[in-house]
Amino acid sequence: MISSPENVREQFEALRQAYEQQLPKKVEELEQIWQKLLEVPWDLAEWEIFHCLAHRLVGTSATFGFAGVSEITYTLECCLRDAIATNRIPSAEQKASIKSLLEALKRAAIDPQQDLPNTHLGDRDESVHRNLLWQPDRTIETPHFFSLQEQKKLIFLVEDDPILAQDLALQLSFFSYTVEIFRDLQGLSAAIDQANPAALVMDIILPEGQCAGPELMQAIQRERLTPLPVIFISAREDLTARLQAVRAGGSAYFTKPVDIGGLIDKLDTLTAHKPVEPGRILIVEDESILATYYAAVLQQAGMLTAVVTDPMQVMQPLVEFKPDLILMDMYMPGCSGLELASVIRQQDAYVSIPIVFLSIETNMEQQLAAMHLGGDEFLTKPIEPSHLVAEVKSRVIRSRILSSFMVRDSLTGLFNHTKTKEQLYIEVARARRSSKPLAFAMLDIDHFKSINDAFGHLIGDRVIRSLSRLLQQRLRKTDVIGRYGGEEFAAILPDTSVQAAAKVFDEIRDGFAKVRQQAAEHEFSVTFSCGVAGFPEYGDPNSLNEAADKAMYAAKRGGRNRVKIAQPDEI
Repeated sequence: MISSPENVREQFEALRQAYEQQLPKKVEELEQIWQKLLEVPWDLAEWEIFHCLAHRLVGTSATFGFAGVSEITYTLECCLRDAIATNRIPSAEQKASIKSLLEALKRAAIDPQQDLPNTHLGDRDESVHRNLLWQPDRTIETPHFFSLQEQKKLIFLVEDDPILAQDLALQLSFFSYTVEIFRDLQGLSAAIDQANPAALVMDIILPEGQCAGPELMQAIQRERLTPLPVIFISAREDLTARLQAVRAGGSAYFTKPVDIGGLIDKLDTLTAHKPVEPGRILIVEDESILATYYAAVLQQAGMLTAVVTDPMQVMQPLVEFKPDLILMDMYMPGCSGLELASVIRQQDAYVSIPIVFLSIETNMEQQLAAMHLGGDEFLTKPIEPSHLVAEVKSRVIRSRILSSFMVRDSLTGLFNHTKTKEQLYIEVARARRSSKPLAFAMLDIDHFKSINDAFGHLIGDRVIRSLSRLLQQRLRKTDVIGRYGGEEFAAILPDTSVQAAAKVFDEIRDGFAKVRQQAAEHEFSVTFSCGVAGFPEYGDPNSLNEAADKAMYAAKRGGRNRVKIAQPDEI
């Protein structure tokens, strides 16, 4: 559930108040370590702990808007860094400076809202303190997420030839488009305003004139804030008609007889929303309040988050949550962000997951070291919410694109053979745990070699895409569809009996056979044969796969263009 900006502001204000109450205790912890350091000889490990606590306080206090605390602590952190760099007991002057800074920090922690004095204790860029989380007039844009399968899209078809109009409407309906036919331009503008169709398919020549379609569309487009997707069809092939179509906002132009496959491809491109699911972000940050803050920012932007405050416990959520990106603090006790990134990168399954470091570290050498050890980006604390969301979102998108190349078929966008088999193992295991049925189907396009031989591989590819599109539109979001190889497809239907699955695929088979494929001056239809096997009748992935494959070839032997259910006593 995505929180409203008001709710997130309230959540942040509660976090800020909680952090303010903790500040005196955090400063007291620093003072206790300081007193301990004064009583013992030089101990590099203790000084590094002292420095780490100060380092963390710089970033967290700035994030929650306590500029005075952050500025003082930053100066303290720089003093400690210098002492550690020399690896020797600080001079009396350095000790006096540290003591003075701790006293100033104690006063600032009691009243963290106080202004900084005119003479700043450090030369740090003041702009880092202007990044308060929720300003009253600022809201992070929340992205919209769309499911893979949506309701049928409405298409307005403007065509005065009744036979052609009915035929086009029928062909489009096979691909889950709802078509409303207009024989002329009367009432079209009002209908568009009322129904807001996903796209228009419009003839150039209509009863109103030789270019009546584009002329009306130009007037309609001028009145809209966003152009309406429109595809023009016509018997005219002249440049004048094409130019008029472009001026009317036409996205494509098809000459009659209309290439149905090409028309469907273009409609899908124009009307399809990107199938984006919320980004899954694993936050590794030992400061729990800060981790909660990052989670709130990303959740408000529509992402899912999991928080780990102990870096030693990262493996379980890494496996179970399956993040798209890891947002990680660089300095954490017990295991630094650099070390943890190295551990994660040692495992092949997580080599491609983006790791974004968050730290107040401004040393370029340290930042480059973080990138060398497996980091993809380095963000400096504090960071504005809008910047954090933009960086994370862009990384997630890029990561998913790269991941899709590894698991998706380039022609159809379906899962490839390896990923489909992997999903079959996962779904069978889930079905076994839940004691629910599962159906596995294999489909093969009939006489596909003959299609390639007669019309060429480009037409063959279009036939493959048309079947893949039909499967995606007819099956559920929860179903898994893959291209198994060549002209062969596979589908996994969870929580579905083999009889119900066979009925679904028979309906798809019937619809696919009615789709007119086109190659130059030729029109032809294509069929497929399908075999379906069910769990628990076949109790493991391998036997399911083998049974569905044998049933598919039995369907081909039986005459093709049919669906066959696997029967143990027959196959």
